Amino acid sequence: MSKRLLTITSFVFLFVLGLSISVHAEEAKPIQISLFNPVQLVSEGEAVQGVRLSLLYGKNTSVVGFDFGLVQHNTSGISKGYQLGAVGIVEGDFVGFQKHFYNSVKGKCEGFQLGLVNHAQNMSGFQLGIVNYAGTMNGLQIGLVNVIKQNGQFPVFPFINWSF
Repeated sequence: MSKRLLTITSFVFLFVLGLSISVHAEEAKPIQISLFNPVQLVSEGEAVQGVRLSLLYGKNTSVVGFDFGLVQHNTSGISKGYQLGAVGIVEGDFVGFQKHFYNSVKGKCEGFQLGLVNHAQNMSGFQLGIVNYAGTMNGLQIGLVNVIKQNGQFPVFPFINWSF
């Protein structure tokens, strides 16, 4: 009897787990093409897992994968992957590589920011640009002006700054 109950419980658990995984997978769309928000394939309240092309301005909750365009705006959650464009704004967390004239991550950024201006509230990695700003930093900044608001080697320093 207990063996049968264990089998039924295991089956129910796996079934519910499978449903939750498939529901989660359906939440993220594989492709986004945007002229400007709201003229885009996927609404701004949805996530993209795959490729997003923002011709002028794209806005989604998060993007996992490749994110290309003039202006990319992610509003929540964790975005992961490669962003390339003129302006990259992530209001949540970001893991990966950002390459824009202006990079901004309001949450935690793990990876590499390359641009004229790099901004991260909580940076873990490397910033290379003219102006680099991190609220907190675990890594290295190289640029003309480097700011680490808390616990940096120097609060503001030219050419190089770090905190490990």
